[in-house]
Amino acid sequence: MGKLLEVENLSVEYVTSNIGSIKAVDNVSFNINEGDSLGLAGESGCGKSTIAYSLMKLHRPPAMITGGSIKLNNIDILKMTNKELQKFRWNEASMVFQSAMNCLNPVVTIEKQFLEIFKYHGITKNKKEGLKLSEELLSIVDIHPERLKDYPHQFSGGMRQRVVIAMALALKPKLLILDEPTTALDTVVQHDILQKIYDLKKEFNFAVIFITHDISLMMEFCDMVAVMYGGKIVEQASSKKILHSPSHPYTFGLKNSFPSLKGKLEYMEGIKGNPLNLSNIPQGCRFQDRCFKASEKCFEIDPEITSSGNDFFYCHNPLVNNGGV
Repeated sequence: MGKLLEVENLSVEYVTSNIGSIKAVDNVSFNINEGDSLGLAGESGCGKSTIAYSLMKLHRPPAMITGGSIKLNNIDILKMTNKELQKFRWNEASMVFQSAMNCLNPVVTIEKQFLEIFKYHGITKNKKEGLKLSEELLSIVDIHPERLKDYPHQFSGGMRQRVVIAMALALKPKLLILDEPTTALDTVVQHDILQKIYDLKKEFNFAVIFITHDISLMMEFCDMVAVMYGGKIVEQASSKKILHSPSHPYTFGLKNSFPSLKGKLEYMEGIKGNPLNLSNIPQGCRFQDRCFKASEKCFEIDPEITSSGNDFFYCHNPLVNNGGV
């Protein structure tokens, strides 16, 4: 399969009058192939959602994309006109936002919300065609077509989430971006919804970018995982490698912050310190103050990339003993 999405040297800044310019995403690059799934992991404020909004070119001031390129099928999204973007969104790429189940209009039936999408994008000729397509989409996410007449408040949280996913798939996009799609749901419902998404991915062959702070959930459903810290991707590798032999100390800390479901009960130790203040980025490695492997070099020189195939990381002192590349 060929490359679907290519992100090169993407930088996004938030410009404020009192603090100045804050670089939320700093020179980030990654690719995703047709039909593949990439997870973006990291703690709150690391730049995950900022990247997601960049991929759809949804940023508004004070956010500004200040560098790089985003190409879908070799077409640069950042150079598109507003008219081109209207056609691109939902047709080529669609997005399920954080707290997506709250995106539904509470005073409009599900049927009418589907029909508005079809009318805006001109994909059905009349109401009869629109209703038929709406029923098909609800059936895909295991909701009975009779529920089209209902209002959002008549659905459970998990069902509303599935309705939003059905809407995101309405125009059969090549890329589906999931930004914390299951945050407000319990663990069982989270798993069921993600399983449904990945069953649909196999059926319709769209690519998925899954954004979450829950790296254990991500490793179950993604082919590749990119770990972000302080606006940069510090490590990217296959899910299997991230699970069994991470190279970056931050990835190691994230992985070990989730308890095992089997084995003896053990004390969990979190990553020390606080998330990086992006308005005061230190010289050298951004993870220096929180890293258990930090050396003098880490406080002076920004680490360069170390790569092996599609895997890469940025670290002076990788976890070689844990199987790092």
